[in-house]
Amino acid sequence: MNLILKLLGTGASLGAGILSAKLLDFLWTRITGNEPPRDKDGVLDVSLRTAVTFAVVSGAVSQAIRVLTNRGTQRAIQRYQKTPEVV
Repeated sequence: MNLILKLLGTGASLGAGILSAKLLDFLWTRITGNEPPRDKDGVLDVSLRTAVTFAVVSGAVSQAIRVLTNRGTQRAIQRYQKTPEVV
């Protein structure tokens, strides 16, 4: 059962990552009025400050999502180990 919970945790992490990336892109566009910096055909036509700011914000959101999903998975595993017959 631990394998199933770990797979569900991985799936939740992937889903949350995709959702947070979409939300971050939307919020970046709403707040700055510009599209998020993306490398298109080897050309990044934004300032270094904009690219670094987006990278820092994106990395922080990514790590926060990763920590939260890992904690949730660990809680679910601990809950299952305490009462396996209920789950």
